[in-house]
Amino acid sequence: MLFPSCRPTSLARQFRRAFHDQRWPGWQVIIGIETHAQIKSRQKLFSDSLTSSLGEAPNIHVSPFDAAFPGTLPKLNQDCVDLALRTAIALNSDIQTRSSFDRKHYFYSDLPSGYQITQHYAPIALGGRLHIPSRESPIRIKQIQLEQDTAKSTFDPRTRTSNIDLNRAGTGLLEIVTEPDLRSPEEAGAYVRTLQAVLRAIVILPLTQIQGSLRCDVNVSINPVGQPPGTRCEIKNLNSIKFMQTAIIFEINRQRDLLSVEDAVVPQETRGFNQDTLETFKMRSKEEAPDYRYMPDPNLGVLFIAPERINSITQTMPELPWVTRIRLVQEYQLSEQDADILLNLDNGREDGGSALAYFDHLCEQGRKPRVVFNWMVHELLGRLHAARLTFADNPLSTSQLGELIDLVQSGAITGTSGKLLLREMLAESSPQTPTERARSLSLLIASTGELDIGELCAAAIAALPSEAEAFRNGHKNVLNKILGWVMKESRGRTDSKQVRERLISLLEKNGRE
Repeated sequence: MLFPSCRPTSLARQFRRAFHDQRWPGWQVIIGIETHAQIKSRQKLFSDSLTSSLGEAPNIHVSPFDAAFPGTLPKLNQDCVDLALRTAIALNSDIQTRSSFDRKHYFYSDLPSGYQITQHYAPIALGGRLHIPSRESPIRIKQIQLEQDTAKSTFDPRTRTSNIDLNRAGTGLLEIVTEPDLRSPEEAGAYVRTLQAVLRAIVILPLTQIQGSLRCDVNVSINPVGQPPGTRCEIKNLNSIKFMQTAIIFEINRQRDLLSVEDAVVPQETRGFNQDTLETFKMRSKEEAPDYRYMPDPNLGVLFIAPERINSITQTMPELPWVTRIRLVQEYQLSEQDADILLNLDNGREDGGSALAYFDHLCEQGRKPRVVFNWMVHELLGRLHAARLTFADNPLSTSQLGELIDLVQSGAITGTSGKLLLREMLAESSPQTPTERARSLSLLIASTGELDIGELCAAAIAALPSEAEAFRNGHKNVLNKILGWVMKESRGRTDSKQVRERLISLLEKNGRE
């Protein structure tokens, strides 16, 4: 398995960074993260109900098993198992050929059965590692396990009633647990961003973390440097990297304030995060494994994973982000920053294609990668962003954008006309090809003869006499204003280099006369 190249390790530098953060001098921060990723599967983990999406009407994707009707039995979704195996392979984890499911008991309104099916004692994978930017040693993975999601409870302040939506109940989740290796809020954020990129690349996650497809429980403890780790507190259900980092900072400062009092201790507890006040708050005392009364699920047998199955999935693994980054930099000569931009674009196009596949297909036709990147990211994505759309909403096929780029690169239309053509293509769909569209909009340079350029330049000089006189008096930069007049009047159909040369020729000639 390939991992990103790392600089030579420096234990002294790592020690200073871990133990001497100037925000809390003298304190060591220890962070572990449990990530719950919603598996991108059509059906739920143990039933035939469809996985719900954001904004759907409540309680429309519910089977009797999801609602915990007596006598109903679970049936394991093989697609969820395969996607869990993909994740384990991507994170270099040790896949367990024999795993099992357990019941985690607690009573809450969003859990109809009174227990959650998970893999506490025998998870599907153990160990693993994930490299993150700006850190030389990897983050160790403790285990990866399958579990079912709970329902969603909402409170109506007007009627002072709570409502339960069972759409989410039973949705397949992948819980990825780290060792307590993280040492700062920034490292925690980098870990989640990197993990999210990996899960998207191997088609585990739906579109975005904001939609709730990735939720984190963060364990935070602090201790004076040189002393044993302190009591950890768990912050539940953080679904934003920004809020996660803010919650960690608040929790570190809260624990410091508690420990600054003589003989004070930090109570072990589960805490929530208030997004309005940006503070953590106590939810309950921290439960341990005995509190949940874990027991093997009697309705689910042992899950056996055949070695042939693992080999088959390994051979069909998509390209992982660090491999893609190396390819973009070495093969396409993009900068690392540009490669990261492509890697971070969402992969939610309806045709199943990702932004990377879109870019690769455009470059396959012999186009220059840098030119393709500029048109795709700066022009196309810029206009989508201005319209508050994402790449997932991009209506242009690779053949359409590719033909537009070819028109500009061949000199058939100017760069300005290309941008105008792109705007028209995004604003209104048409069966016309980009070439036909450019012709109908009179954007092709071939329709503008040499005489027209001369007439336009003469008209520009006549329309801007003060600027023309300033140019003759040595103010050369004013030529851009005259050039802009010509480009505007010609709607970008003229070649700016030819126009500039003609303007200079006319202005200098008139000046001599």
